[in-house]
Amino acid sequence: MEDESQINLHIAALSRWIFIVGMILLIYIPPFFHGRVNTSFIITNKSIIDIKNKPEADKSVEVTVKANDSQPSPVYGMKGERRLHPLIERAANRYEIDPALIKAIVLAESSYDSMAISKRGARGLMQLMPSTAEALGVEDSFNPEHNINGGVKYFKRLLNRYDGNIELALAAYNAGSGNVRKYNGIPPYKATRIYIAKVIGYYQYYKGEKPGNVESA
Repeated sequence: MEDESQINLHIAALSRWIFIVGMILLIYIPPFFHGRVNTSFIITNKSIIDIKNKPEADKSVEVTVKANDSQPSPVYGMKGERRLHPLIERAANRYEIDPALIKAIVLAESSYDSMAISKRGARGLMQLMPSTAEALGVEDSFNPEHNINGGVKYFKRLLNRYDGNIELALAAYNAGSGNVRKYNGIPPYKATRIYIAKVIGYYQYYKGEKPGNVESA
């Protein structure tokens, strides 16, 4: 049998190894789990953010989202919207249109980007074609006040033409009055129908209503 001094040496050596292994575990294991937990937390948060902040609108009238995605996520805090709200409200009140509807159109058309240009050449917040802007007396389509005044004026004409029917007015705004007349109603264009669904969804959001049909202003 080993004497007591040898046993004590073995115990001391074993204690040193246990101490070293413990230090290694202390150094490397916490960062490992910390990284795993943080990564999972970030991914989870990102998923939540992505779900709550879906793209609200394209920057042109060529809409590509599905009609059932027409409901927007909260957008009232958008910097552009807060800045443009007084202009929209003045123009809407001047032409006796619900400001919430004009805000919905602006959101669907340009996402509040005053410098937006579509593939077809429509410009500004309410995406006015150059010929339309000229006919409306709009001097600068990239000037928010000019564009909104012209766009609201034009949309009021369309509402009057279609006896206040918002959907027909939106169809004409998007696809042209000629196509509305040609098909005696909303044209069978997928982009136009999706566009109408988006604007109606945004309009109801701004009014604090649940999804549904809106027929007239």
